[in-house]
Amino acid sequence: MAHEQDMLGPEAQYHAFLREGRFMIQRTKSDGQYVFYPRVANPTNGDDALEWVEASGRGVVYATTSTSRRPEQGGDYNIALVDLEEGPRMMARVVGIDPGDVVIGMEVQAHIGDIEGKEVVLFAPRKEGE
Repeated sequence: MAHEQDMLGPEAQYHAFLREGRFMIQRTKSDGQYVFYPRVANPTNGDDALEWVEASGRGVVYATTSTSRRPEQGGDYNIALVDLEEGPRMMARVVGIDPGDVVIGMEVQAHIGDIEGKEVVLFAPRKEGE
């Protein structure tokens, strides 16, 4: 019996995994190169033999900025580019600290969270031993 994700396109598969509480990224079967954002083929070599693997969730903040909002709209938040341990870079929010305290080089750990009713990957500063 086919798994739900097998019948969906790559982006829909990624979001289905998030709904299951799983942070999955793609890897090229031939050379083990990781790919993110979900695609039908590796953009660097065109290889379409991609498999889904569980991401470690570990990363390092590459760049960050803060966005201001009124408190009744949810308050300020940051937007960061995070280099995943596996190699790809992704855009996400770093939560659990003041948005202005997120700094380049900060080690972070991913978890699945919710923004406006949609499951997303969020990062928090990595604790000792993570």
